[in-house]
Amino acid sequence: MGANMNQPAILCEKLSKQYGEVCALDGLDLAVPAGSVFGFLGRNGAGKTTTIRLLTGLARPTSGTAWIQGVETTRTDSAARTTFGYLPQDPAFYNWMTPLEYLDYVGRIFDLDGKTRKQRIDEVLALVDLADAAKRRIGGFSGGMGQRLGIAQALLHRPPVLFLDEPTSALDPAGRYEVLELISQLRGEVTVFLSSHILADVERVCDTVGIIHKGKLLLVADRDELLARYATNVIALTLDRPCVALRPSLVGALEQAEWVTAVTADTIDETAVRVTVANPDQAKQQILPLVLAQGVILTRYEWIRPSLEEVFLQMSE
Repeated sequence: MGANMNQPAILCEKLSKQYGEVCALDGLDLAVPAGSVFGFLGRNGAGKTTTIRLLTGLARPTSGTAWIQGVETTRTDSAARTTFGYLPQDPAFYNWMTPLEYLDYVGRIFDLDGKTRKQRIDEVLALVDLADAAKRRIGGFSGGMGQRLGIAQALLHRPPVLFLDEPTSALDPAGRYEVLELISQLRGEVTVFLSSHILADVERVCDTVGIIHKGKLLLVADRDELLARYATNVIALTLDRPCVALRPSLVGALEQAEWVTAVTADTIDETAVRVTVANPDQAKQQILPLVLAQGVILTRYEWIRPSLEEVFLQMSE
């Protein structure tokens, strides 16, 4: 594995796909940095799977071109298949096989010699934590184990780029956790293109995010930069319970501050106060001294940033 940091790992220009009168993908221009975990985010039917099928050469574009590691994948080129690994949304296995047998079969497809196949099978099974299950029938695997085996086969031939299409959509919480932890471990070793509609998963593991809606790419941004761009400048305060009686005086003092635009005392949780500010820099300097001057003890002080879900909903309305 390993990535060439001097060029985008994935690049496409004006990539489009038309199915009759339906435009599944409309002029996609995209460059994915090498070594990143790129989250491709969109509702069901937004064009995510179509994009992956075009990038991997499984479908022909109506127009446009794509490259992976500098190799064009939108035209027939046998060299292209060595540049990426791919886990489809619904992977299929030979359930009567064991992981050892299945990965050996995959290794033969990629023309790996016997010594290399054995070495790589041992390495990827250890990576995905399936070494202890190497001789079990795949048909008895849980959903999370199946997805991890799918990632193992996608990495077997040491591709620099890994495509994952909705890898956690059908998993229970434990399976999702296993797969997301594995993806996090791949950061910097291989470029991961993660397609998903599960916003929490993208927010957790991806460092760069692209949002697609109705076949059009709306934006590409660093995850933290994106969340900061849509920040609401709200501070959540939680009072120590013995200080609840002081909440009215605290609210009054906050409302007098020139850098505060609104103060909300939670009607259900009597320890909670939310403060909306107009000048974040000034608020950061003055809010704690103001709170202490009222004799209030805090158990929590947090700047609230929007979730990726809130940003997504704003972008795709």
